[in-house]
Amino acid sequence: MATIIEGKQIAASISKNVIEEVSLLKRKGIMPKLSVILVGNDPASVVYARSKEKACVKAGIDFEMYALAGDIPEDELLALIRRLNLNQNVHGIMIELPLPKRMNKQKAFEAIWPVKDVDGVHPVNRGHLFSSGDGLFPATPQSCIELLRQSGIGLAGKHAVLVGRGETVGKPLIFMLLSENATVTICHTGTKDLGLYTNQADVLIVAAGKAGLITADLVRPGAVIIDAGINEKPGGGICGDVDFDNVCMVAGAISPVPGGVGSLTTVMLQKNLLKAIRLQKSLHNGSL
Repeated sequence: MATIIEGKQIAASISKNVIEEVSLLKRKGIMPKLSVILVGNDPASVVYARSKEKACVKAGIDFEMYALAGDIPEDELLALIRRLNLNQNVHGIMIELPLPKRMNKQKAFEAIWPVKDVDGVHPVNRGHLFSSGDGLFPATPQSCIELLRQSGIGLAGKHAVLVGRGETVGKPLIFMLLSENATVTICHTGTKDLGLYTNQADVLIVAAGKAGLITADLVRPGAVIIDAGINEKPGGGICGDVDFDNVCMVAGAISPVPGGVGSLTTVMLQKNLLKAIRLQKSLHNGSL
């Protein structure tokens, strides 16, 4: 039976450190602030934004949400981003997705000042990720790495197989895994004979967005499984990309859904905000 990697416990430990750092910044006269932009009323996006607000309040972080009408002109969204870039009291900017289809998502991402881009979506930050630079990187792939690190599971010299190549999780994870000195294999929808690769994995990370994709026969006995998938269940609730109950009987360790990767994403976003403050401070010659 696999060891369960408890994301909630790990998140609580990281959150404690975040709260301490926020308190220290406040004593120095800096009030960490995150601004989240929501365009339209997508129900899931509203829930995600409110959960971030709740977590920020708990951590002592100032939170502001800009709820914009779904029919707002794109120029007004870009103008808001420019104002937030110039506001020295705002340290992090994030756009909740999806944006209306008529809007150019990439243009909106590129409008965010890279050192305030706490979601790691700006091309400059993607470049830092590629070159192992000092940038801001997406929270979910960071959460995958942190689950392993906090569980004492090293990646150096291990064969890490990644199933999924999406912009949000899969692609950033490739470079994060390489930075940890893992040997990386990437599988995707065009991969033939998926099991040929997944059965070689010391560490298998799944971010494909397909419920039950990874079954027990696709897992090498004793492998570590990180499930970054989120899928809605027909009767309500969510599940990952891994057939959890059956894979548990084969794997050495596994992260559940819910209670795994998703438990860390908000606190990793908060860590990005604190890093953003440090990056902004360096640009302002040590002061904010």
